[in-house]
Amino acid sequence: MKKIFQTAALLGLLTLGATSCDKTLDELTINENKPNAVPAALLLTGVLNNVYEAPNSQYEVWGQYYLHNYDYYGNNRYDFGSGTAYYTTLKNVDLMEQQALAVGSPAVNPYAALGNFFRAYLFTRMSLQMGDVPQSQALLGSENLTPAYDPQKAVFVQAFKWLETANTDLGALIAGGTTTVSGDIYHGGDLRKWQRTVNTLRVRLLIELSKKNGDADLNIAGQFAAIVGDPAKYPLMASNADNLQYTYVEATNNFYPNNNRNFGQDGSRKNMAATYVGLLTQLHDPRVYATCEPARYYVDNLKQSPTDFASFVGADPGLDMGVMYNNAGQGRYSFLNRYRYFRTLTGEPSIQLGYPELCFNLAEGINRGWASGNAESYYTAGIQASMASYDLPTSGTYTAYFYRPGATDVKVLSNYDTYVVPVNYATYYAQPSVQYAAGADGLTKILQQKYLALFRHSGLEGYYTYRRTGVPAFSTGPGTGNSGRIALRFRYPTSEQTANTDNYQAALTSQYGGNDDINGAMYLLK
Repeated sequence: MKKIFQTAALLGLLTLGATSCDKTLDELTINENKPNAVPAALLLTGVLNNVYEAPNSQYEVWGQYYLHNYDYYGNNRYDFGSGTAYYTTLKNVDLMEQQALAVGSPAVNPYAALGNFFRAYLFTRMSLQMGDVPQSQALLGSENLTPAYDPQKAVFVQAFKWLETANTDLGALIAGGTTTVSGDIYHGGDLRKWQRTVNTLRVRLLIELSKKNGDADLNIAGQFAAIVGDPAKYPLMASNADNLQYTYVEATNNFYPNNNRNFGQDGSRKNMAATYVGLLTQLHDPRVYATCEPARYYVDNLKQSPTDFASFVGADPGLDMGVMYNNAGQGRYSFLNRYRYFRTLTGEPSIQLGYPELCFNLAEGINRGWASGNAESYYTAGIQASMASYDLPTSGTYTAYFYRPGATDVKVLSNYDTYVVPVNYATYYAQPSVQYAAGADGLTKILQQKYLALFRHSGLEGYYTYRRTGVPAFSTGPGTGNSGRIALRFRYPTSEQTANTDNYQAALTSQYGGNDDINGAMYLLK
């Protein structure tokens, strides 16, 4: 009986507490020892970290820039797995906007404008990898746990609307005196640079859709001409200073993916690819001195000069990996330049979207007749901007640093041999293989130079250039797998097969004959 009275008393106290307090269940479950609301600025920083694409990944292999020669660390096969899903990051984009409004920001504010940029950036990134993706019904949470897939065309149409709104809102903010945003680790908070980035992304996406120029809903040429023809309304990147880039900081242990701490693993387990190095040497391009080292077999055994273009050799990506490993061990291939990429912990900034690429995209659009303008001037500006990023002068000399055979420490400058090589842009450009010409020949040159400028930057853009145009020619063979084919797309995340089965199957049926086929051609490639 005593226990019954005790229980009744306890229930009475609980009832009294419940009726005398206005706290809801949600409020009672909040942990007051932890922050429950993240400021918009911190969310922006997190989003920017999440969208960053690093060098030294498999993306470089699939772009045929830099290859594995030792199978313990990876391979060079085009056996694509799942594409990258950015829905969690996109949820944080939504939350960033909500937090900005929660502290009294007006509807048009920097975080809302950047939110539209990120939606366009990330939904099209997923679509470029996989094809149709959930967009209009995505991010609804419990309201819709099985979102339908939006056609790739619709994804891009919506992305262009978001970018138009972002450009308009950023323009209004800047004109009204709001020129900065907090939490920005790319542009230092400069909204002027962000507006240029917004429009530079739009040009990139228009180029990605070059095969769909005749589609009235997309209006590719019309959008391109409007941007090129109205720089006051649609400002674009004007130099390398405007690059959207990720900078490494040693003090925060934020290291470049290749650095002097992982040289033992990366220094010789990968070597340069012939697709990239062969194009550089064919064009007598001085960028090879900055990005590569001469193959020691030709320098030491055949007594070729270390600065002879013939001394820089890449491996055929199609080679059997065992053959490539043996050749690499004999010094028959060039390796990544250790002075530039391994000597320090911070390397170079990783460009996510850059001015050189923009120049080549503008040149391509004009070459295709989408707008009036001087394609050659953009083409030459792109080459010069790319060379300037390696500190190559327009006219003068460049000091090349090549790691000395037998040296044991990549950090020490005295372990490098130095070679002063003449560099003259006018002489380089005068070569028939480089000089611009209108028509198909000029387009090929634009695409080749764009591919060179994308080395170590911008994720899959080098691969996308090939996938869309066939330039430069990619090599296949036993080492690349996939029955001698370059895969055209990534598979959908495996979670879609079980969590969103009906919509997943419908998307496969409408695009790829019912199969999640890495060799299936998505809408924008047809």
